[in-house]
Amino acid sequence: MSTELPTRISVDNKTEKTSLTARVVNKGGAKSPDLRLLVVGFDALEVTAVEGCDPIPEGKLPDGSNSGFSCAVGKLAAGKSRNYTVSATYDLQGKGKICLPVTLGDTGTLLWQQGPVPFGTSKPTPNAPDTPLLLGTDNVPFGPDTSASASPSAPGTLPDTGAPGRTAVLLLGGGLLLAAGGAGLWLTRRGPAPRH
Repeated sequence: MSTELPTRISVDNKTEKTSLTARVVNKGGAKSPDLRLLVVGFDALEVTAVEGCDPIPEGKLPDGSNSGFSCAVGKLAAGKSRNYTVSATYDLQGKGKICLPVTLGDTGTLLWQQGPVPFGTSKPTPNAPDTPLLLGTDNVPFGPDTSASASPSAPGTLPDTGAPGRTAVLLLGGGLLLAAGGAGLWLTRRGPAPRH
């Protein structure tokens, strides 16, 4: 299993609203078991809705997150994918992250996780209609005390799949999730990180 996020989103500078597509992909050679996708927001990025999905109760959100939705994916045939339209807000004066764990049905067993990974820019555009944010880039808020010290991730390092560079523990309703910093993580089997 794998998940995919767009490499770029745009945030409306007036409403601070944005939307994106989260995708679950079965890259294996056989039909998957029942799957569940979680879409979780952190810090300046708050997930407000995911089409066809239910909000995660506040008491069951992963530690440090501010919002989340749970999507019953079901079984995916080999090579097939399923898309989910995600609505969110992004406080451009802060730094935001998104996380996409995939679990085995309702068991809480983690099969795959992408993130928490940041969206951001090192060049704020306060006078434009919207601000483009890149996946894997820390946001530098616009203001008199900000600088361009933060730079986007180097080309070819955008998170997609592979082993994590670092991990931290998050809890979701009693189930253990591993948060892979800017990458994806297999728990059922591990392999070398693909090179892009």
